[in-house]
Amino acid sequence: MSCHYVYSDGVISKRERALGAAVDLLGTEGLRALTHVRVDERAELPRGSTSNYFRTRAALLDGVVDWMVRQETPSVGAALDVATPDELVEAVARLFEFMLGPNRVVTTARMVLRLEASHDPALRQALARGGAAMTDLVVPVLTRLGASDPQVAAAALGACGQGFFVQAIAGGTTPDPRPVLEVIVRGALA
Repeated sequence: MSCHYVYSDGVISKRERALGAAVDLLGTEGLRALTHVRVDERAELPRGSTSNYFRTRAALLDGVVDWMVRQETPSVGAALDVATPDELVEAVARLFEFMLGPNRVVTTARMVLRLEASHDPALRQALARGGAAMTDLVVPVLTRLGASDPQVAAAALGACGQGFFVQAIAGGTTPDPRPVLEVIVRGALA
C-alpha cells in the first residue's frame, strides 16, 4: 500500500488497514476487485473484519473517499504554503508529480471511483465532499495572491489536475503540467 494511517503508538488500526487495502485494490486491480473478502485478504485481517466496519459496499466506498482525503490533506496543505504565483505553479506541479509518482495507486483509485460515480449518486456525493475539502485548501491561497474569482480558479486547477491524471494513468503519458498551470494561474490573477 502506498499510504498508511499510523497511530502515535505505531499501530495501524484494523479499520484503517481495511481502508488502505481497499484503496490499494481499487488502484491496482480496479473496481471489480473490491469486495469485503478481498479487502480482508489484502489487509491481512480476519475474514469478516471489513464488513464489520463497513456493512455495505456503499459504506466501504464512502470510507475509502474519506480515507483518501485524510491522507492527502496534510500534503496538499503544506505544499500550498506559497507567496507568489510562480511558487504556486511550482507547488501544484510538484503535487501532480507526487500524485502520479509515489501516490499513483491512490490517484488511480480516485479515477476508478470517479468513473463509478457517473452512475452512483452516493459515491458522487462523497467525491464532491472530498473535492470541496481540497478546494477549501486552494481558495485561500488564490485569494491571498489576488485572484478575482478564487472559487473558479480553484475549480480550473482541479479540473486541470483531473485531466492530467487521466492522461497519465489511462493514456500512459505525463506531460509537464507547468505551461498549463501557468495559463490558469496567470489568468486567475489577471
